[in-house]
Amino acid sequence: MFGEFLQYLFSGLTTGATYALVGLGFAIIYNASHVINFAQGEFLMIGGMGTVMIMAAGVPMPLAILAAVALAVVAGVLLEKFAIERAGSAEIVPLIIITIGASLVLRGLAQYFWGKAYHAVPAFSGDEPIRVMGATLLPQSLWVLGIGAVLVVALAFFFNRTLTGKAMLAVSHNKDAARMVGINPRLVLMLAFALAAALGAIAGVVSAPITLTSYDVGIMLGLKGFVAAVLGGLGSAVGAVAGGLLLGLMEAMAAGYISSDYKDAVPFVIILLVLFFMPSGLFGKRGTERV
Repeated sequence: MFGEFLQYLFSGLTTGATYALVGLGFAIIYNASHVINFAQGEFLMIGGMGTVMIMAAGVPMPLAILAAVALAVVAGVLLEKFAIERAGSAEIVPLIIITIGASLVLRGLAQYFWGKAYHAVPAFSGDEPIRVMGATLLPQSLWVLGIGAVLVVALAFFFNRTLTGKAMLAVSHNKDAARMVGINPRLVLMLAFALAAALGAIAGVVSAPITLTSYDVGIMLGLKGFVAAVLGGLGSAVGAVAGGLLLGLMEAMAAGYISSDYKDAVPFVIILLVLFFMPSGLFGKRGTERV
């Protein structure tokens, strides 16, 4: 029994780390603009699919991963520059609709150029499972957890110790005051989209050896990342991480102890419960604005 529980725990933490990275992307963009970017899942898809296709051209894996992340960053910057910025001072709902449209465009382009087939990125350090107290753990799971932890620490350092990070925090707290002291909110928003795209792409790359990747993989993973962000408190980086890990654990336990048929229903039950009983999430500010 304990080995079975440990197996579900490992699975939940692995998927939860992926959700946490996607949720962090949502939180970063929401803080910079109060926009919910529903194209975040497509950055994850670009990371995984881009790595596969660039490797197919004969590029070594490390360089292919860097190129795929750079491709996602370019997509994020173009989305902000030619869609969000062009919308100007539009209301929140039209901006959200723009990101949904951008998601459809990116997915359509990926389907056209890369096809509909599922692909796997090779595991970073082999497929031989590690046995731990009656459970097995794939080496790639350690990569997912390790890279996720490093990125969380790096983001904490970036926002608390660098001028650029502090400028992004200033814009998230008060855009007008930040502008008065010389901070360019438009530049900050572009950096937020670039950073969120990079996080999504890295999540897509590290999870692809386990979950496979395809042109439409970003739909469900993007929605689950959004649920993680809402569960933790939309706009809270700590909340996004906690929400992602908690969501992954609840999914794994539901699949293991109830039925795997209900696994994908868990996030949507959770978001309904959160919106009804705890709309600010675990770490969000009370009195969240309704849109």
